[in-house]
Order: sequence, then structure tokens, then C-alpha cells
Amino acid sequence: MQKGDIIRWEYEAWVVENEEETLFDTTNEELAKEHGIHDPNLRYGPMVSIVGIGRLIKGIEDELLKAEVGKEYEVIITPDKAYGERDPKLVKIHSYRELARQKIEPEVGKEVIINNKRGRIVTVTPGRVVIDFNHPLAGKTLKYKFKIVEKVEGEIDKVRAIIEMDYGKEIENFKIELKDDDIIIELPDVCKYDSNWSMAKYMIVGDIRDHVANKNVKFVEVYPKKEEPEEKKEEEKEEKPKKKRGRKKKKEEEKAPETAEEVKKEETQEKEEEKPKKRGRPRKKKEEQKEEEKEETQ
Repeated sequence: MQKGDIIRWEYEAWVVENEEETLFDTTNEELAKEHGIHDPNLRYGPMVSIVGIGRLIKGIEDELLKAEVGKEYEVIITPDKAYGERDPKLVKIHSYRELARQKIEPEVGKEVIINNKRGRIVTVTPGRVVIDFNHPLAGKTLKYKFKIVEKVEGEIDKVRAIIEMDYGKEIENFKIELKDDDIIIELPDVCKYDSNWSMAKYMIVGDIRDHVANKNVKFVEVYPKKEEPEEKKEEEKEEKPKKKRGRKKKKEEEKAPETAEEVKKEETQEKEEEKPKKRGRPRKKKEEQKEEEKEETQ
């Protein structure tokens, strides 16, 4: 392997002490269950790493650089190439009251963070708590069994592997596209609501530029438009003609009272026209009678 190569590898990590071996880490889920160290929050299976950039202990970095894909290796790593020797100065005494102020309940074996340093409580006595800030594996000799299963090639596969290494969630749902001088990454929905993504994306950008290509990295969030259900569309189609019929009926109803009123008006007009004709005829007869009477007297 070369420095900067992106690989997937499997391993078992053991502590060797007094001729006894204790498993403390592995990519094999069944082995983890068998030895009582299974963590349901971890992703098991081959792990992505970038060789030779200092993210692994020195002893393993050196061995990976010498390894070949597909071959199994077993190596012993001494403390100076693992987590260093124990430093007595890193064992500190804190008051019970000090921990109480930070709302820490002292218990032997409990991991705590004080002044941004991670430590483990080793003893608890009235009023005093002893905390060891050495790494839990400091001073330990380790044994690793490992195999490189893949050397990742191709820009898109390398980008996906880096996302897997730096973020590790829903890797298959990231859509990656190369376009001219751009690497375009469409994000799955989980990234929109995950606070861990806001930190992970900066690591991803840095690793892509250092170990894949010095290009523009674009993250795309897609919020698709809401599609109306088919049932709703069909209901709307059925309602539209009903509305038209309703309007037509309304118009007919409006016309009906108008024609009735016109009929009434016509009837009253006819009656009024008939009345003066009847009154005019008897008056005409009386005038004729008066003229006749005058002629007779003369």
C-alpha cells in the first residue's frame, strides 16, 4: 500500500497480558457477540481507512503500508507503537464536591470528562475521587489479526468510501455525480435533521480534496414538491360538473319568478283595458236619449 490509499479492511484487536488474550475491538459482529463486547450502535463489517495519515496507531499504520490485498496478517504491537506507556502524572485526585458541581456521580470504572480530558474513575473514598487520564490501553501490548479486503479505486467509489468513513449513515442513499470540475453530492433526508452531519461534512470535504481530487465539492439538499393523491384528483374532477349543473339550475330558478311576474302584469293590463270599454258604452246611450227628448219637445 501507499500513503493516502483508501482501503477496506477487517481486523481483530486483542490485549496480551500475562499470557492471556482479551478481545477489545473487531469488525466481526459474531466475534464481538461471542466475547461480550458487541455494541448495537456500531457498524460492523470491513472498515474504511486512509493508509499512513496518522489516524491509526503507529504500529498498525506501519503494517498496513507493507500489506497486500487479500492476505491475512498477525502482528504484535508494543506499547511504544500503540497507546504509549502509562504516565503516573496523569492520575489525578479530585474532590467529591468538585464532581458534584459538575453533576457527576462518582462510580469506580465510570468514564468522565473534566477540563476537556477523558478519564476513568479508579477509586472513590469519602471526599476524594481518583481519576486516571491515561488511555485505557496505555502500557498494554496488543495483537492484531487483519486483512485488507479492498483497495478503493475510482473517484466516485473513493468519495463514497470517505463518506462512509467520516459519517457512516445511509451510505447507499448518497447520490454522487462528477461534472467538469465539480463533485456533486445529493444528500439523503437523514442529513437534513442530523446534527452530526454539520461537523462530518467538513471532514468529508477535506478528505476528498486531500485524497481524491482537488475539485469543487457541492452538497445538494432536495425538497421535492408534494404530489396530490390520485383519489383527491378524481374527487375534484367529479365535483366540477356538479358545480356547473348547480349554476344552470340557479339560472332557471331565477328566470321562473320573472316570467310569472310578467304573466301577472299582462293579466292586470288586460283587465284595465277591458274596464273603460264597458263604462264608455252606457254613457254613449244616455247622451243619445237626451238628444231624442229635446227633439220631441221642440
